[in-house]
Amino acid sequence: MADDELEAIRRQRMAELQAKHGDTSNKQQQGEEAKQRETDMRNSILAQVLDQAARARLNNLALVKPEKANAVENYLIQMARMGSLGGKISESGLIEILEKVSQQIDKKTTVKFNRRKVMDSDDEEDY
Repeated sequence: MADDELEAIRRQRMAELQAKHGDTSNKQQQGEEAKQRETDMRNSILAQVLDQAARARLNNLALVKPEKANAVENYLIQMARMGSLGGKISESGLIEILEKVSQQIDKKTTVKFNRRKVMDSDDEEDY
């Protein structure tokens, strides 16, 4: 009798674990689908806004500096949603936008040398 009850508890627990695992994989799949839809939407908006040469330049930039390309894409999508773009942007127009975004993003790196004056041979005077 105890073995039957124990087996029933094991089956119930196993069913709970499988249901829980199924829910997490389902949520993960839904997350991936949502991410794919967002990527498709971004690509379609950029295809409508940029001409072929500008799109190629942006793709090349994404290979070298993905964070800068992402910032430019976000800027273009925001401008397209607001309706402030008058048509397709050419490569020269994209270069101007890249310069604007670069000025906002650029981080100035500085190097500071801190020289120690410990047992420096120049400080000693020879008599």
